[in-house]
Amino acid sequence: MTPSDRARTAQPAIPATFSQFDGLPTKQAESSTPQAHASPAALVPGLAATAVAVLVAWSVNRLEPAFSPLTCAVLLGAVAANARLLPRGAGPGLGFAGRRLMRLGIVLLGLKLALGDVLALGWETLVVTVAVVLLTFLGTQWLGRRLGLPGDQPLLVATGFSICGASAVAAMNSVTDSDEDDVVTSVALVTLCGTLAIVLLPLLHHPLGLTDLQFGRWVGASVHDVGQVVATAQTAGPGALDQAVVVKMMRIAMLAPLVAGVALTRRRRSARIERVPSKHVALVPLFVLGFLAMVGLRSTGIVPTQVVSGSQDAANLLMAAGLFALGTAVDVPRLARTGGRALALGLTSWLLIGAAAYLGVRLTT
Repeated sequence: MTPSDRARTAQPAIPATFSQFDGLPTKQAESSTPQAHASPAALVPGLAATAVAVLVAWSVNRLEPAFSPLTCAVLLGAVAANARLLPRGAGPGLGFAGRRLMRLGIVLLGLKLALGDVLALGWETLVVTVAVVLLTFLGTQWLGRRLGLPGDQPLLVATGFSICGASAVAAMNSVTDSDEDDVVTSVALVTLCGTLAIVLLPLLHHPLGLTDLQFGRWVGASVHDVGQVVATAQTAGPGALDQAVVVKMMRIAMLAPLVAGVALTRRRRSARIERVPSKHVALVPLFVLGFLAMVGLRSTGIVPTQVVSGSQDAANLLMAAGLFALGTAVDVPRLARTGGRALALGLTSWLLIGAAAYLGVRLTT
């Protein structure tokens, strides 16, 4: 057991990571009751607390749209745990939310994306978007390791900044089982920088010599969360907003291959260490296949607009539930110890994706 594990174990009022309720051995718990064997009654305390938190997060978002319900949910989880507000026996229900509900939300996220809209932008924009995502993803990880950030923070920050904010962080965490502090730090950083983008990018629209169309594509290629993209691009009119949303959908399309690639790499590494034959390693996690299936379904054009809209509300609710569960395992003092370096990484990654996206837009329009 490492010093960080002993510190976590010394705080019994804060529930252990939800991984232990999924039947998976982790550094937080080597043996415990698998989540799959938990009775429905055992899930009630944790799910009830989760439902209250999601309702609060959703209400805050309705009152002030700039505050993402996903961010509010993870912050509420951290507050509830560190203020000792969680009910007794909440662990199994939080485990169910952090695993099952989170992954279902990611599957529904696929209904946002129609391949026809993406292809309509042309191959040049496709190439630039892929290049920007890969540059940000790889560059942020390299810088994070140089800064000495612990655990999976470089990977999660890179995923959130290069793809789609908190949703991407949650999707990547579903295959990495990262430390909850790393997840919360990453969500906080993409939220901070996305909020800054809403304020700063419209001020740079004309000084940078961008037309409305170029500004929309720049926003779609560089801002993190979909809601933040909409809030930023709409300042330049409906044409800019349309361009921003489609380019953003192109970035979301890269979520599945990135997550699957990381999952495959880690499982093969584990297989080598444990000497498990590679033929037993799953190539793509089931929830990633579900995400791709939803993309295919949306691309057929048979899904009514009302269903697409409702599915996205459901996806946000489910992912908010999962992020609340993640937040309940946060050790705030430990999180504060790496805050400065994490902030430096987030701001640098934000500048990297902004500059790369700007260059790409100017070269292709």
